[in-house]
Amino acid sequence: MIGNLKPLEIVLIIAVVLLLFGAKKLPDMARSLGKSARILKSEAKAMKKDDAEPAAPTTETVADPTPPAAPARTIQAAPGDVTSARPVNSDAKPTAQS
Repeated sequence: MIGNLKPLEIVLIIAVVLLLFGAKKLPDMARSLGKSARILKSEAKAMKKDDAEPAAPTTETVADPTPPAAPARTIQAAPGDVTSARPVNSDAKPTAQS
């Protein structure tokens, strides 16, 4: 259908688009369309790359089924507030506060 357009019809379509969107917005729209196309292309490449990489064989043995002990985590305080940083106890059960 697009191949059947005559030059006068193409000019008419361009004129309608200019009237609808204005000459100032068209470059911004084209720029955002280009950005979107680049992002889509890079994401598609990343997905293909992830699918193409074979899974690395693991050499881990099952001799020690216990996971290594994780270091104690702390809740970070707001900047300047040094009194509210406290260690996180993963063994404690949460208590209901009223």
